Amino acid sequence: MEIEKPEWLEQIEGILGTLNEGVLITNDCEKIVFVNSCLEGMLGVPSSEVIGHVSASFYSPQEYKFIQARIDEGNLTGRNRFEFVLPQKDGGRLPVVIGSQRVEDPNGREFSIMTFTDISEQKRAEARLREANVQLEERQREIDEDLSLAARVQQSLAPQSLVWGGMRVEAYFHPARTIGGDFGLVSPLGEEHLNLLVCDVSGHGVGSALVANRIYTEILAQLRRRAPLGDILRHLNQFVIQNIGGSVFYFTAAAARLDRGGRRMVFAGAGHPPAMIVKPGQEPRLLESRSMVLGALADAVGVEATLDIDLEPGDRLVLYTDGITEVFDSRGEMLGSEGLQKIVRETSLLPLSEMKEAILERVGAWRDGPPSDDVSLVLLEVLGDPI
Repeated sequence: MEIEKPEWLEQIEGILGTLNEGVLITNDCEKIVFVNSCLEGMLGVPSSEVIGHVSASFYSPQEYKFIQARIDEGNLTGRNRFEFVLPQKDGGRLPVVIGSQRVEDPNGREFSIMTFTDISEQKRAEARLREANVQLEERQREIDEDLSLAARVQQSLAPQSLVWGGMRVEAYFHPARTIGGDFGLVSPLGEEHLNLLVCDVSGHGVGSALVANRIYTEILAQLRRRAPLGDILRHLNQFVIQNIGGSVFYFTAAAARLDRGGRRMVFAGAGHPPAMIVKPGQEPRLLESRSMVLGALADAVGVEATLDIDLEPGDRLVLYTDGITEVFDSRGEMLGSEGLQKIVRETSLLPLSEMKEAILERVGAWRDGPPSDDVSLVLLEVLGDPI
C-alpha cells in the first residue's frame, strides 16, 4: 500500500535503517509510514506488507488498549518506555521494550515514533534463572530437612543430666549452628563407674558434626571394653590420624571416671581447657591437660596421661568446651579460664541445676552478640552415700 512519506523522513531513513532496534513511525491518522529493516526482521514480514496499515490492526483490541494506556501515561509522566510484546507473522509474541514519542514536523503534522528493543534473550535468561531458583529452593528444602534430622540425631547424643551412685550430674549442649562439633557423654559403666567426657572437634557445621559422631561411636566402643582413660585417648588419636585426620583437623577432650561413691576420680585431658574442682564458695582447682590436641601428632598422649584425685561430699567438677571461655565482650576482652573460675566460685553455693543456669547466663551476659562457637557444659556434684 502506497503512502506519502514526509520529506524529513526521507532525509533520515538511511540512518534509521542502521539502528539495532526496531523503529515504526505513524502519521496523524495512525497509519504506518515507515518501518526499518530491524523491525522487519522482528516482525518476520517485509515493510511492504506493513506500511499503510493502521498499527492497531496488528494487535488484539485488549493489547492495543494496553499499549495506548501506557503511551498516554508516558506522555503525562515523561517515562515513555514499557515492556510488552510485538506480534510476529507466525503468530508469536516477541517480548520487547517499547518506547514512544510524538513529534511535529515543520508543516505542523503530528507523527508518532515507536521503538522496539528485543528482550527475548533477557526473558529466556530470566526464565532460566527462575527455574534455577526453583531448583535451588528445592535443594535448600532438602538440605534443611537433612540438617533438621541431623540436629535431632546429634541432640540425642548430647550428655544427659542424672543422679547415679553418690553423684548428681547436670549437662548442657548447644551448637552454634544447626549441628556442631562439640559433644559430651555421661555414661555409667555397669554398677562400678561413671564416665564423663566433653570433646571439641575443630571447625563447625556438617563436617565437624560427622567427625564428632564418628568419634562418639568409637568412644562408646572403648568404654564397653572398660579401657583405661589414657588408653582411650591413645586409641582415639591413632584412629583419627589413620582414618579421618587431615593437616588442619584436630580435636580436644576432657574425661573423668568416678567410682560409684564419687570419692575417687581418674581425670585425663588432651589439649582441652582446664577442668575445675570446686568446693562451695572456694577458689576452684584447675585440672590441666597432660596430653596435646588429638588427631594431628602420633605421640600426642603421654605415658602419664591421667590424674588420680580424691573427692569429698560437696565437691563439684566442671567440664566444658572453649565455647564457654573463648567469648568476648564489647571491648574485645575474652572471658578466659580466669573469668570462668570467678563465675564458678560465685555460683558454687547454688544448687547444681541453678549453678548450671547461672554459669550460662553470666557467660551470655559477658558475650557481645550471639554464640559463635558450640557450647558444652557438664557439672558433677558428689553427694553423700551412694543411691
